[in-house]
Amino acid sequence: MSKETDMDTMAKHTIGTREAWLAARLELLEDEKELTRRSDEMARRRQALPWVRVDKDYRFDTDEGNASLADLFRGNSQLLVYHFMFGPDYKAGCPTCSSIADGFDGFAVHLANHDVTLAAVSRAPLAKLQAYKQRMGWTFPWASSLDGDFNFDFDASYSEAQQRETGIEYNYRREPPMAPIPFTMGKEAGDQSPPVQNAIMTGTDVSTYLRERPGMSAFALEDGVVYHTYSTYARGLDGLWGMYQWLDRAPRGRNETGMWWRRHDEYGKR
Repeated sequence: MSKETDMDTMAKHTIGTREAWLAARLELLEDEKELTRRSDEMARRRQALPWVRVDKDYRFDTDEGNASLADLFRGNSQLLVYHFMFGPDYKAGCPTCSSIADGFDGFAVHLANHDVTLAAVSRAPLAKLQAYKQRMGWTFPWASSLDGDFNFDFDASYSEAQQRETGIEYNYRREPPMAPIPFTMGKEAGDQSPPVQNAIMTGTDVSTYLRERPGMSAFALEDGVVYHTYSTYARGLDGLWGMYQWLDRAPRGRNETGMWWRRHDEYGKR
């Protein structure tokens, strides 16, 4: 950030006494408590959604070999799947998904000891996932659904025909057909929008990049039967993106005009 922008940003903030700060903080606290109560209610409503039996025999490639959806539970009765954007044609995983996944290892062990398995699923071949996982230093389970329908059925992947001819269903909304976007679109112009920057950083054109979408899905295993219980996408993932929970409490908040984040091993390289 330039000094001029810094000064402009600082000028927008009120300077006050400790007493004025405390009065404003107490007023904000009441709204924060209400938000917490609303969040608790949202959690109860998620858990109250009807369970939908999963009858299709989804298969995955994992570090332990070919696996079923039930196998991904790893002995627990609950499974949380992060739909990680890493398509078969990607050269590397999505940087945005990577920034979210950076937090997984820290709490996956706690979830695993509370009857919940956290895993990622992507359509890239397992060898690509394993190499990228090693590069990032991650240990959470990551399965490939390359030859199956899992990502397509849970609205995290789309065919080129869907994207260009019929449109796609994402985040419970219909998106119209999308024309092909050249690989170089936005690159020379320095476009900092996440779709363009993420596409560049995954080694794809924007159209190919956007045939994968981020999301998470929850499943339960009861009496040998797998049930789908919940899915969320797009801004519904904000609460899982630990970086933003901290930024929302920083003095200048998210303070962003474009895509500023990188994979954690790429800072300082640009």
